[in-house]
Amino acid sequence: MLSHRFWGDAKQSLLKLEQVTLAIVKWLQPFDGLAPLAIRLYLAPIMLQAGYTKALHFDDTVTWFGNPDWGLGLPLPSLMATLATGTELVGGALLLIGLATRLICIPLMFTMLVAAFKVHGDNGWLAIADGSSWLANDRVLAAGDKLSAAKDILKQHGDYDWLTESGNIVILNNGMEFAITYFVMLLALVSLGGGRYTSVDYFLKKMNT
Repeated sequence: MLSHRFWGDAKQSLLKLEQVTLAIVKWLQPFDGLAPLAIRLYLAPIMLQAGYTKALHFDDTVTWFGNPDWGLGLPLPSLMATLATGTELVGGALLLIGLATRLICIPLMFTMLVAAFKVHGDNGWLAIADGSSWLANDRVLAAGDKLSAAKDILKQHGDYDWLTESGNIVILNNGMEFAITYFVMLLALVSLGGGRYTSVDYFLKKMNT
């Protein structure tokens, strides 16, 4: 008897909680474009910077794309470098204003997957070498000893306090963490779109309905 009453009360409480949640969601509905706007404004400068860097040193980019020893070893490196550079530059600009958001996210997602697995994959997950992380691989664990040695050298022969006043000294592991994070954010935009009231996509759709 008590068990039935307990579960009945629990069910009523859950229903009330669901009603409150739905009311809050309804109240927040006019602001639902803020989330995709925030993602777009976060990703746009990252993509623009990546594309700009490739364009600025385009010959080096082509060489890196094609070299099998210390580069990506991709076929047709000139074409691939052009596509990657254009995708990031155009994609960053479109994300900034929220135009063709879902469409441009698809090639950008492909670019992030290539970056994650072809460029950063061998380094594991972590972007920064952190030996205390459960995601640390042998490369990251070995970096810990090198970092300790580097700090000892700097403390002995340099102004360590001045060198670290802007932040801790770390070793860049250059893992796939950031590329996969950007991929997930782009995937979210494929679902969310550019955002209501905050994107050109929304107003173009509004004009056509």
